[in-house]
Amino acid sequence: MTSYSRPWALALCSAALVLTTGCSSLKTPATADVAVSKAAVDNAAGADGAEFAPVEMAGARSKLALANKAMASKDYKLAIDLAAQAQADAKLAQGKANSAKAQTVADALQDDIRVLHEELERNSR
Repeated sequence: MTSYSRPWALALCSAALVLTTGCSSLKTPATADVAVSKAAVDNAAGADGAEFAPVEMAGARSKLALANKAMASKDYKLAIDLAAQAQADAKLAQGKANSAKAQTVADALQDDIRVLHEELERNSR
């Protein structure tokens, strides 16, 4: 090796090491983020998110699938972004499902109260 090519070879190796370290340093957070997003999607599905928030659930599942594909192709930055979006969609779906169920219970209670008021009025006459 000539004396002027040695610094270039060293610089090239250093750049390759930095790039490899930079990419692999995102693998662990990406893996964790995708796992958390999967759990969020599962929780939303368990809370009847597909019934009460089908659009949000479809979006969450789609983004989770894309995050998994990004992980497989080692695009960890994209996987992190998609996992965050999937988690947000799943949380929204779960919130909508919980809200819809609470509204159903509140409506049933209102009906019961109305019936009781009617009974009280009828009995007081």
